[in-house]
Amino acid sequence: MGNPTDLETYPLTGRFLMGRLRHAMTEEEKEILEGLIEGTERLSHGTVVVDRAERVDRATLLIEGYMLRGIVDDGSRYIVGMHVPGDFIDLHGFALKRLDHNITALGEALVGYISHERLERVVERHPHLTRLLWFATLLDAAIHRQWILKMEELAAPRRVAHIFAELWHRLDLVGLGRRDGLRTPLIQADLADMCGTTAIHMNRALGQMRREGIAEFRRGTLYVAERKRLEDYAGFDPDYLYGQGDLRVGSELNLDTISR
Repeated sequence: MGNPTDLETYPLTGRFLMGRLRHAMTEEEKEILEGLIEGTERLSHGTVVVDRAERVDRATLLIEGYMLRGIVDDGSRYIVGMHVPGDFIDLHGFALKRLDHNITALGEALVGYISHERLERVVERHPHLTRLLWFATLLDAAIHRQWILKMEELAAPRRVAHIFAELWHRLDLVGLGRRDGLRTPLIQADLADMCGTTAIHMNRALGQMRREGIAEFRRGTLYVAERKRLEDYAGFDPDYLYGQGDLRVGSELNLDTISR
């Protein structure tokens, strides 16, 4: 019988930094992170996990499902980020204490909670693990910058194609990708709010993708005949996700490398 996988040994935190920098975590650090989870909660669709300006005293790790970051301005919702399993959805709240946006469950989700008091002890006693947590927060910022760039650079059909390509790749990194597309709780209104367009324009954008044979989106499921064609259409380059390419981190942040 082979050695157990990280997901078997660490069922709550095994997807954290999977496909990116998890190789830099020592077994002791993996045990510490798993032990930090004080409780879990299964959330229904639409549950607000963090409300704008609400005081934050714990960090939330997404174990199963999806989360959306959203800003409501003048009655309109703008989705400025999406999270997949393995992501800390509000780790930056450890420093900020209050967020400038809402975080909401997309579909059913399972989350784990870590008090800021426990994170303070990690910062004091485990500097290398602290650095890896910091990496995760900076990764969120890299993804956000790419969303801003693609919002400016691409027309709506290619913009939504880029979101699909990114989400697919992020799920691949944490071992949840499918071969033929995506299955999510997303609806057209969510995609419109992600792309800064109206539901009518999003319907047209998805229709254009379908007519061109790029992909078809039906009831939350994206059907793709040729993944590379979708990525080429979107101009998608996964480097900014730090899992491969020029930005991939190898052994540079391993504890033994840093200690030398």
